Amino acid sequence: MAGPTTAERGERQHESSVPPPARRPRLPRPRTIIVLAVALVLLGAGGVWALYGSQWLRVERVSVSGTGVLTPAQVREAADVPLGSPLISVDTDAIEARLLRKLPRIDSVDVTRSWPHGIGLKVVERTPVLIVEKGGKFVEVDDDGVRFATVSRAPKGIPALELTLAESGSASASLRRFGDDRLVREAVRVAGDIPAAVARTTRTVKVRSYDDISLELSDGRTVAWGSGEKGAAKARTLTALLKAAPDARHFDVSVPTAPASSGS
Repeated sequence: MAGPTTAERGERQHESSVPPPARRPRLPRPRTIIVLAVALVLLGAGGVWALYGSQWLRVERVSVSGTGVLTPAQVREAADVPLGSPLISVDTDAIEARLLRKLPRIDSVDVTRSWPHGIGLKVVERTPVLIVEKGGKFVEVDDDGVRFATVSRAPKGIPALELTLAESGSASASLRRFGDDRLVREAVRVAGDIPAAVARTTRTVKVRSYDDISLELSDGRTVAWGSGEKGAAKARTLTALLKAAPDARHFDVSVPTAPASSGS
């Protein structure tokens, strides 16, 4: 019996090399789509209920950290966090605004949700760098020149600020030009530039005008500082001058390139 011809063998080889037709992807049945859609809706509704309607995720406690002069109880009272409310609905921005408004001693506060039942209040208090005596009490001034609190007793180690502005002359012109708040900020600027060793003994920062600021030390020595400009250079010059003339009573660094000392 004769075998397949050459043409027949070629035809069979061609047929075997042709790939089978691709199968069409099977589409999900309508019933499956409906079931999945219902499941997603129920899952979303359950999540909303858990966040807003259930008793699981509600505010039960308020934690406070970072306080120094203030007490945690004072901070909680001022924050007025709505206990029992859904944690997700608590307005953290409103709590922050209330704290900054009610407690000026607070410089900044971070209000966070602590799942599942807490609100955290991380407080940063202002630190006084100067105090102003007023009516037998003391107003604390921070490093931004903000007068943030009045206390009955002066904090230890904080220099007093004296604004001894004349009603006429250059001091009066300085007050009209810069304003009381600007002069206070200049005094704060000077207080921040005083060398650490001098700062520990500085009793008073006196402001007569914008460019006439002086220091009175606890041992009675005085320093003419001038304006708040070139504070770092003045601090270096004063440190060197104190070493060079340890017995002097008066120092002038208002022009740091031409310092002077006098008295003994």
